[in-house]
Amino acid sequence: MKTPSVSRYETMSYRRCGKSGLKLPMISLGLWHNFGYVNVFENSKKLIAAAFDQGITHFDLANNYGPPPGSAEGVFGKILKADFKSYRDEMVISTKAGYTMWEGPYGDWGSKKYLVSSLDQSLKRMGLDYVDIFYHHRPDPQTPLEETMATLDLMVRQGKALYVGLSNYSAEQTAAAVQILKQLGTPCLIHQVKYSMFERKAEQGLLEVLDREGVGCIAFSPLAQGVLTDRYLHGIPADSRVATSGVFLKESDITKAKIEKVRKLHGIAEARGQKLAQMALSWLLKDERLTSVLIGASKEEQINDAVNAIAHTTFKEDEIQEIEHILSAP
Repeated sequence: MKTPSVSRYETMSYRRCGKSGLKLPMISLGLWHNFGYVNVFENSKKLIAAAFDQGITHFDLANNYGPPPGSAEGVFGKILKADFKSYRDEMVISTKAGYTMWEGPYGDWGSKKYLVSSLDQSLKRMGLDYVDIFYHHRPDPQTPLEETMATLDLMVRQGKALYVGLSNYSAEQTAAAVQILKQLGTPCLIHQVKYSMFERKAEQGLLEVLDREGVGCIAFSPLAQGVLTDRYLHGIPADSRVATSGVFLKESDITKAKIEKVRKLHGIAEARGQKLAQMALSWLLKDERLTSVLIGASKEEQINDAVNAIAHTTFKEDEIQEIEHILSAP
């Protein structure tokens, strides 16, 4: 068992999640990729240790993360039991349910039947009595919102989750869900939204709703699936997500216009003394309405780089204007 760094809380900064009493690290680790059974277990283990050593206390999962679905929770549970069992109370562990997990009418979306069964399965895979945050992963157009929110409330009352959150809900859907949860006595803690320099729908009302209601916000895909890095400046690397998977990021997404924007952003980052990936994270975190950003990592250095980004969240006005000019170009 590796002993965590005694200085792990010295480099990380933490932000209060909405109006709750819970603080999250400004950088959190997502296990969407690189933690399935198809990945090298020892590398997954090193990544968790490297993150915790840097003060990253929040680890984000979902029932379907892998591949195969469920395997990320299984791998994380194995690592937790072997190396971090005595540090459970220093961690904020989240999981989600809402996407397809098993066959039949009860393995998807947002019914009480599905959500209760899914969380029970997640807890078994991770070897936990409870998760800190349980999310509904996406809105369900066929299940009444009242049923889905009542189930989140039930999970807290049964002691299977400490807090609840939403993901991929629109501003209007979020406002409605937050009110239901408030009436039930289990306030919505946080909303997890896709947000980056290249994906800014969160700015179209959602951030205002969250701020008004005192709900935290955590951004996923802050690097636009790796596009907001130096990786694609000279073509598509053989080990990139586009080349090896092509499911969530396709070659058609890497257009000449987008790469030209990336090159210009890279120049601004260099002038700031940052890597492009670091500046992309800093750019999000300059808005204090964001509690945290979720990074993915396949190498320890990516975690170290991300943590270093939190020291540079101040931008000059001309930098902000230049970035907006680049991003608004066709």
